Amino acid sequence: MDSTVRTREFIFRGPHQERDQAPSAALLLADSPMVSEVSVAGPNRVLASYDLREVTFSEIESALEELGFHLDNSLLTRLRRAYYAYCEETRRANMQVSSNCFGHCARRIFVRHYQQSEHGCRDQRPSHWRSYW
Repeated sequence: MDSTVRTREFIFRGPHQERDQAPSAALLLADSPMVSEVSVAGPNRVLASYDLREVTFSEIESALEELGFHLDNSLLTRLRRAYYAYCEETRRANMQVSSNCFGHCARRIFVRHYQQSEHGCRDQRPSHWRSYW
């Protein structure tokens, strides 16, 4: 296995319209080209494998939060999150890979999902009306 591939656990908790957030998050992550493998480890746990050269744990986590998922924020999870962030950012700095996620991680990570869904960014007018001015 390549040393840049990481498998991490994402833990969900809190109020959400779905009781089990893990299956829907796993479906979204499985559609992403950035994530290579996804498995549901329980009703509130997802295991995801990804390449550090493309994405980090914190970018995937912030993308899931941006999409409305409620992630666990207990003390142990925050410590684990800080450890992952430190290790991955250090590893990426040693590989001279810069982060290209500047506040809109979900758009970058889940671009295929955004293109297929209706999200209000499409102009419904015919092409001759779009270039009228």
